[in-house]
Amino acid sequence: MAKLVTIFGGSGFVGRYIARRMAKEGWRVRVAVRNPNEAMFVRTYGVVGQVEPVFCNIRDDSSVAGVAHGADAVVNCVGVLDEIGKNTFDAVQAEGAERVARIAASQGITRMVQISAIGADAESDSEYARSKAAGEAGVLQHMPDAMILRPSIIFGPEDDFFNRFAGMTRFGPVLPVVGGDTLFQPVYVDDVAQAAVLGVTKNLTGIYELGGPDVQTFRELMGTMLHVIRRRRMVVNIPFPIARMMAFGFSVGRMLSLGLVRGPLTKDQVINLKTDNIVADGAQGFAALGIAPVPMEAILPDYLWRFRPSGQYSEIKESARNLKA
Repeated sequence: MAKLVTIFGGSGFVGRYIARRMAKEGWRVRVAVRNPNEAMFVRTYGVVGQVEPVFCNIRDDSSVAGVAHGADAVVNCVGVLDEIGKNTFDAVQAEGAERVARIAASQGITRMVQISAIGADAESDSEYARSKAAGEAGVLQHMPDAMILRPSIIFGPEDDFFNRFAGMTRFGPVLPVVGGDTLFQPVYVDDVAQAAVLGVTKNLTGIYELGGPDVQTFRELMGTMLHVIRRRRMVVNIPFPIARMMAFGFSVGRMLSLGLVRGPLTKDQVINLKTDNIVADGAQGFAALGIAPVPMEAILPDYLWRFRPSGQYSEIKESARNLKA
């Protein structure tokens, strides 16, 4: 019988690409998610019955144990960028990751891949970064031979980065950013998935920092995005003191609305944007895995075209300008 992998968060942005690749490798894939009815699309990644979404609450021991039972490997992709209700940074990214590793180890599972993030640091001022570091420590405590992936900001058709800012260009001539001079090293989502699959199939261990071939400031990334979508906007950098005040105002509005109104910026995100998000010197990454990361220019036009003024007709209109009367 084919081997079985349980992917926690397997219908999310990164998890779905890992699930697709694992199915192509011939593995049976159990996609553990909070809402299986919203993850039925993963079934199309393999033959009938090869990929199945199942319910799991990563905050609950019995739930995690149930979906890990019988698996040969586990991959944890669960993470949050903003705390919502009981899904806090500590509950999901620290305790949740440790729970997956502890239960997997108790069931005799020897292979685990943990999706972390560049910037994971137990001494960071950011709760997000501290919880990612705590999650890594919890995983290694129970599964010292686990593979930990630390990607920079991830891009792809379903991303919440380029899609969000491209959408903002529709509403005015100004595009505001926080941390305009902060460096990023965007990495293509399928490259991250390929690394995770190698970790499972080749039983690789260690920490890998994953960054793409392009290193740009936040401001430069917005310029790249604007070029792709054929729009001219003034990229305005919001100073950190003002950004902190804005984040505080959004948090008050969120509290007064009992969580119904969520602002576009949080205090923790402002803290994160102060630190460069690039691969550290000397860290092992794609080269050690034999993967050539895909540049942004090869992928962004494939899914950001819908934000162009003429959408799918932009290329035709540009071509028509070159025709002679």
